[in-house]
Amino acid sequence: MRKPIVVGNWKMNTTLASARALAEKIGDGLRGVSQVEVGVCPPFVYMAAISEIAKKKGLALGAQNMYHEKAGAFTGEVSPLMLKDFSCDYCILGHSERRSLFGETDEMVNRKLHSCLDAGIAPIFCVGELLSERERGLAKEVVRRQVSKGLEGMAEGDVRRLVFAYEPVWAIGTGRTATASQAQEMHEFIRSLLAEIYSPNLARSVRIQYGGSVKPENTLELMKEPDIDGLLVGGASLDAESFLKIVAHAQAAYEFKLSSQGREGKKRC
Repeated sequence: MRKPIVVGNWKMNTTLASARALAEKIGDGLRGVSQVEVGVCPPFVYMAAISEIAKKKGLALGAQNMYHEKAGAFTGEVSPLMLKDFSCDYCILGHSERRSLFGETDEMVNRKLHSCLDAGIAPIFCVGELLSERERGLAKEVVRRQVSKGLEGMAEGDVRRLVFAYEPVWAIGTGRTATASQAQEMHEFIRSLLAEIYSPNLARSVRIQYGGSVKPENTLELMKEPDIDGLLVGGASLDAESFLKIVAHAQAAYEFKLSSQGREGKKRC
């Protein structure tokens, strides 16, 4: 079974004091959570402070973005080597806000993915369609393009280090969430793409998160789906209580999957 991963994307929120307090509360609330990997992605300027807390509390630390070059005259950008100085475990790449607001293309995301892996950081590779694309029946075509372009030139061993995140753009920050069946359908499709491009074995091993107005109320239903392995949480990750409920529900769903798998195994015997 793939270990679930729940990551909070704080986006451009918090102050230094509130970021520290949030990380401390989340870390303290993880006692007894052993079956879910939990991480937070604070703003760049607070990564040094949150890195120290993450180490103490057993949290994974992620960045919200990076530039593909290691160094140079790129005013305002942050390199993967800078992220490594803070023991960064993950970096979100290809997020829909980066694509839509900052003009990032599939080719740019591909360069970032390669650079991130070269630095020893695991990318959280985001893909997903606009509402207009879904309404025109183009959702899978868009996701196919994003996955295949993003992974160009990447060996199977490198892809194993990625976490994929399906985030329907129409569900991000809107309060509108894909149904569990809609999310499962696309997660299954992404897994089939990976089997087609690489191998069924790789497809079975890679973790795929869902992102898009995730909250405690919809976590259990989403996480019970067979191909949903985690959650990329936006607004709800800014409230420690809500985020910890999401983590608890993710663990409960994982235990449900384990027990279901056990029952199926007994039936076959």
